[in-house]
Amino acid sequence: MVEPETAQGQGFEPATGDGPERSAGAARTAEVRTAYEGLLQIRRLVNGPAGTAVPAPWELRQMPRAVALVLEASGITPSAVDAEGRRTRTGYRVAPAPSEDGRVEVTWLSPPGGGAVQEEQERLTACAAALEPLGWGCLLYRGPRRRRFLEVEPPR
Repeated sequence: MVEPETAQGQGFEPATGDGPERSAGAARTAEVRTAYEGLLQIRRLVNGPAGTAVPAPWELRQMPRAVALVLEASGITPSAVDAEGRRTRTGYRVAPAPSEDGRVEVTWLSPPGGGAVQEEQERLTACAAALEPLGWGCLLYRGPRRRRFLEVEPPR
């Protein structure tokens, strides 16, 4: 199955929170909207009666990418890093779960002193609210150093 692409026919990369800051301009907004609409259309075509309520097979194979697309399309701000890997913006970060295959972890990160700890429960709850209607299972946990994270898994 073909994955969502930009209107220019080039592969679209959603912001996972580990890349450079992306502009929030009209062009990026249009790319995100097109990719998200493509995701929903693929779901309608391949999921039969379940339609958009469950992830498509490509999403299960590329969960961090699919989850990041939903979060970015929902208007939630991704984190970002500079060329040296230093965090430059507060926002979500999506990555494969370190101990679980078939799951991803969403964290809320900021530059040092940026205050992500104070807002992580509220922001991660908003991430879950964007993902759950699309069939993703979300569980909020407290991890090392008492930092919260959202574990995201496909429906069972």
